[in-house]
Amino acid sequence: MRFEQACRDVQALRTRAQAGEIELAYLDEAGFAQVPPNRSAWTVQGQQHGIDAARGKRLNVMGALLSSGGLFSAHTWCSFTADLFVAFLGLLRQHVGKPLTVILDNARFHTAQDIQPHLKLLHDQGVTLYFLSPYSPELNRIEKLWYLMKHRWLALRRRDTQELERDILHILDNFGSTYKMAF
Repeated sequence: MRFEQACRDVQALRTRAQAGEIELAYLDEAGFAQVPPNRSAWTVQGQQHGIDAARGKRLNVMGALLSSGGLFSAHTWCSFTADLFVAFLGLLRQHVGKPLTVILDNARFHTAQDIQPHLKLLHDQGVTLYFLSPYSPELNRIEKLWYLMKHRWLALRRRDTQELERDILHILDNFGSTYKMAF
């Protein structure tokens, strides 16, 4: 029931964005590891398949896929916090320059009590947050971007921190030209 209502709500928001009433932003965070995820592999029978299990730093990206076709993002080597989330929303609002509705999940730092006054101020400045129902990532279009980055656009190999940051930023900076996705 909640999922069906969320589908109707998101469609109504998309209609408003297409009419130019609002900018719609699909917001989410993703982490990128120096060692890619172990997907699957074929190994000759009787031989063991080895993979480097060394751990390294994670590059965390917060992104907003915009209904106007753009991508707005920020990255950090530390974990995202409620304060960083609020700062990102403020920068996003300035970037968009018109009423903004943000579709996002219910991550703890999106709803933290200590940022509620800041979220109220952003709301007064034209930013509306639409929280998706639990277990409905398919309604957040940016999830497809993270999938493509991790499973199609990044070569499956180990990277040092500089290579990882360079490769991720290359994709983000060239989204819409070299790197495209269809809905």
